[in-house]
Amino acid sequence: MRLRLVLLAFGAACTVVLPAVCQDRLAAIGNSSVAIEPRTLKGPSGTTVRPDIRVNSTLVLIPVVVTDRLNRLVLGLAKENFRLFEEDREQRIFSLSSDDAPVSIGLVFDCSGSMENKLSKSQAAVAEFLKAANREDEFFLVEFNNRARLEQPFTTNPREIQNHLAGAVAQGATALLDAVHLALLEMRAARNSRKALLIVSDGGDNRSRHTEYEIKSLVQEADVQIFAIGIYGARDPHWPTPEELAGPDLLAGVAEQTGGRQYPVKKLEDLPRIAAEIGETIRNQYVLSYKPQTLPPSGKYRRVQVRLIWPDATERPRVFWKRGYFAPAN
Repeated sequence: MRLRLVLLAFGAACTVVLPAVCQDRLAAIGNSSVAIEPRTLKGPSGTTVRPDIRVNSTLVLIPVVVTDRLNRLVLGLAKENFRLFEEDREQRIFSLSSDDAPVSIGLVFDCSGSMENKLSKSQAAVAEFLKAANREDEFFLVEFNNRARLEQPFTTNPREIQNHLAGAVAQGATALLDAVHLALLEMRAARNSRKALLIVSDGGDNRSRHTEYEIKSLVQEADVQIFAIGIYGARDPHWPTPEELAGPDLLAGVAEQTGGRQYPVKKLEDLPRIAAEIGETIRNQYVLSYKPQTLPPSGKYRRVQVRLIWPDATERPRVFWKRGYFAPAN
């Protein structure tokens, strides 16, 4: 007898084979589809048929970040503080967790010419971000200017990331979208179930082969949260380029649909502090789990909305969540 529990971890499907004694524990999840398949076995008395029972239950996990008006994390909430909807239909929240599980993190670092006066502060920001690393975390580094390059594959040693960044030189154009594409491909080799990208850039794109539409579609399919530090304060306020004007919306649009967010920076001295805040956010977010009331069509994108139940409307915190997931193939 086998039990199979199909999970959607931040939108990605996986199958876990469980021993038969776990069947009773699955009852708390909700109704599951049960299929009995005969299996032919040969024994001393001839051929016999044994039932092979499989319990399939789709459990969706949605990461959620809650901050107050000063961008401080709001901790200590319970599942009763949230309402969750899939395609405008409210779902019963099965559980809420906030464990500091190991994370696979990709650093996407801008080395284009416009970063020349911001490079040292940006390198210091990454160093501050890496201070929050756990021993089981892993990291890789993608740098980009005219093109995107994987400078450091996955490593558990943050010092290797810093050593590569120390030799970075600011020059060339900005292939930001190509860098995000490369990072999402590299993330497929991650060993941890929790995955995140940190983009450090002054925004805009003027060299990529991939389009914004392509990247946003790829992000919807990926099981990766994206956080972005957008460095905008040092621009010429009188003659901004079209790419600079589009940069904030580009970074925000890519990050927020994953349950992450963009952090705009106007003062370079704020970079290390903001990077440390992102590291804390990645490790202190909520994860809501629910079983869809009806099994969604295979391969279809499902929109998710999260609402916070809060007693004081004037002090209502901000909520960031993964905006949807693709239903797994049946």
